[in-house]
Amino acid sequence: MKEKKKRILIAKPGLDGHDRGAKYIARALKDAGYEVIYTGIRQTPSSIVTTAIQEDVDFIGLSLLSGAHNELFAKVLNLLKEKHIDDIVVFGGGIIPEDDIPSLKEIGVQAIFTPGANIEDITRFIESINTG
Repeated sequence: MKEKKKRILIAKPGLDGHDRGAKYIARALKDAGYEVIYTGIRQTPSSIVTTAIQEDVDFIGLSLLSGAHNELFAKVLNLLKEKHIDDIVVFGGGIIPEDDIPSLKEIGVQAIFTPGANIEDITRFIESINTG
């Protein structure tokens, strides 16, 4: 039986209009063999969660450069929890201060990739998660 491709939603929450990194990650993950949906810029946490559910994704990758990562990542995680969705893995990337990473992981962000992270690290993380 053929293994199901992992589906990944790459999303830009909030008013952050810088999407070069998110587009690069989306393309690199697609090239690595994953099914990737990119939402585009300026998405609300609600629209991200709705799209993730509609697209039946295994992962949500949130990209943020604006500094609002603590608030916006938490809103996405809270919406998933409210909808009793516990099988979507959330990871993040962008300009995120080292000091903020532990608190983001505490609320449920499984991994944070800052500038300079290579695609092999991201694919290794994705492959380490059993999405069943």
